[in-house]
Amino acid sequence: MNAPHIIVNPIKAVIFDMDGLLLDTEGIYTEVIQIIAQRYGRTYDWSIKQHIIGCGAQDLAKYIVKALDLPITPDEFLVIREPLMSERFSNTVSMPGAEELVRHLKAHNILIAVGTSSSRNLFNHKTALHREWFGLFDTIVAADDQEISAAKPAPDIFLAAAHRLSVAPEDCLVFEDSPFGVTAAKVAKMTAIAIPDEAMANSKYKHADQIIRKLADFDLAAYGLPPIC
Repeated sequence: MNAPHIIVNPIKAVIFDMDGLLLDTEGIYTEVIQIIAQRYGRTYDWSIKQHIIGCGAQDLAKYIVKALDLPITPDEFLVIREPLMSERFSNTVSMPGAEELVRHLKAHNILIAVGTSSSRNLFNHKTALHREWFGLFDTIVAADDQEISAAKPAPDIFLAAAHRLSVAPEDCLVFEDSPFGVTAAKVAKMTAIAIPDEAMANSKYKHADQIIRKLADFDLAAYGLPPIC
């Protein structure tokens, strides 16, 4: 964990990525892509996965099809992937400390949002067991919402969240687990806290304002937010 950068603007809203940050979905993505890869006699492993964490669906599909030399198009890959993911995502569990932090911020009247690269349909599947606490968020922005033109690392998702919350981007703090997501937050001129996958090197997150390894390590008071007592 590194020290937080000095924050000039007060944090008025907190925006959370979802996959690998609020919900433990990365293992499911890995399993599904491995299933598809094996159908074509290919092997999907960390050497490929590390480059697509946080990608939007189209960018991920293009990378996977090319990297594995699959005899299908990216669109065909996504069609094959959809039912495999849907049947697994309904059992998704939360990441350690996620629900507690969300409830804490809500209880202290801090505006909170989800900014996810998932489609609205997949969001609904992933949150099936977590409807109650996901209902605490002031807004949810999905990658296929009407006002989103481009997925992360473009800033569209986070800027849409700030707009819906009526908060200036520079007054927002973003939690992200992917380098692409951190890039999106910084392009949006937001404070970015990286919480990488345990296998990801800190060197991939040099553009983040701070790197921590779990949500419980986050020092709310350092960012002017009410601490968890």
